[in-house]
Amino acid sequence: MTTKTIDPEWVLQAVDAVQPIIEQASDKLWQLAEVSLQEIKSAEYLLALLQEQGFTIVSTGTAGIPTAFVAEWGTGGPKLGILLEYDALPGLGNEAVSCKQPRKDGTTSGHGCGHNLIGSASLGSALALKQAMTEQGISGTLRVYGCASEETEGAKIYMAREKLFQDLDAVLHCHPFEHAIVANLRTAANNSMRVEFMGTTAHAGVSPWLGRSSVHAAELFAHSINLMREHVEPTARLHYVYENAGLAPNVVPDYAKIWLTARDVDRTRVNATTEWLRQAAEGAAMATQTKCNFILYYGLYDLLPNTPLAQRMQTHLERVGVPDWSEEEQTFARELQKNFGVEPKGMPTKVVPLQNEPTLGGGTDVGDISWNVPTMGIAMPSIPSGISLHTWAATATHGMSIGKKAAVAMAKIMAVTGLDILTDSELRQAAKADFERRTAGKPYVSPLPDDRKQPFGMPEWITEDACREMFSGVKGDS
Repeated sequence: MTTKTIDPEWVLQAVDAVQPIIEQASDKLWQLAEVSLQEIKSAEYLLALLQEQGFTIVSTGTAGIPTAFVAEWGTGGPKLGILLEYDALPGLGNEAVSCKQPRKDGTTSGHGCGHNLIGSASLGSALALKQAMTEQGISGTLRVYGCASEETEGAKIYMAREKLFQDLDAVLHCHPFEHAIVANLRTAANNSMRVEFMGTTAHAGVSPWLGRSSVHAAELFAHSINLMREHVEPTARLHYVYENAGLAPNVVPDYAKIWLTARDVDRTRVNATTEWLRQAAEGAAMATQTKCNFILYYGLYDLLPNTPLAQRMQTHLERVGVPDWSEEEQTFARELQKNFGVEPKGMPTKVVPLQNEPTLGGGTDVGDISWNVPTMGIAMPSIPSGISLHTWAATATHGMSIGKKAAVAMAKIMAVTGLDILTDSELRQAAKADFERRTAGKPYVSPLPDDRKQPFGMPEWITEDACREMFSGVKGDS
């Protein structure tokens, strides 16, 4: 196996050439702001762009997710995967201004996590790589994954169960953030559950002894969860909300539901905690003479780092650097910070050194991919220092020039790293060896229940057939 040397500057220029497409896609996705599992127009737009740029649409409605898709360009190996995301968050709609201001068009959802930038940056990196491969005679396959519904029940988990990543040499991803940093880190594994309790109604004042309260069962279960906290490991996290807890106090309630998440550092610990929660739910039902339905409907793996890929991406991060913010953009950032109640420091201007695999408490469905193939990601500042993602303020910056500059920078780092993966056999071998060392004796087993074919929260009006009809102008197999 050989290594073919291509000047990285040439690839960066290829990203510059597709910058108008990146910015157009960022704006379009931001305007659409479609929430998880409902990103029909967003997916259709990205599919049309990819097809227009010469990619073959391999599938739509991929792995049972109507708004997920896969597109390819090229043939044979090496094979590189690139992840697109495009879902927004409910309740975070805002104009692209430095104060809290609802959108004039009435759209209440917004890209508070910047998935419009993930979709556009990843798209741009794929287009630039295609151009590089064509003009430099580089062999291989680019596979672009339309990863719908990351904010809820991500399509990546369903794709991983279908083994759609296992033939790749590597996968690259990106995410907006407040720092320029390589994602050489670990995230938590988790399980998501709904727990239903069914009791018997009765008149709460006249004959309560004839009833069996589902709310009492839910309360007892919640109390059990809180008692568990003392005896789980410090890395564990348990959080829940009541989704249904009766309708009127003078009626003994016959239905209650709790939505619950369990997190920990790996699947083994999460699964053990989940079984304990199941026992607690069943015990609460027995104690209250009600019935219990314990629904484990979704789970994530922890994110695996990859040292060779992280080191190479860090080199390119330091080459590209942080975007050159204009004074107008820094003024916008400081005004936003003042209105948000944080110190007006403006936008970050420095690259963060390569981190030594810190562990974060949050989770990502990229984790499941990282257990199937060497995976690495890049983050770039798209929000001012001190501003959190999942806020109206983040939606604002993701809809103006700051967000678009972050998308272009992420596209450059992904493209030049991707070029290395396609042309450097030693890098591919090192990444594979690191992956095999980390996963040795721990094969990937999907966290999804065998009978879970589609997300729990899939709207009834969204079906694969309906999406196929909407995507009828896009060629490809479904």
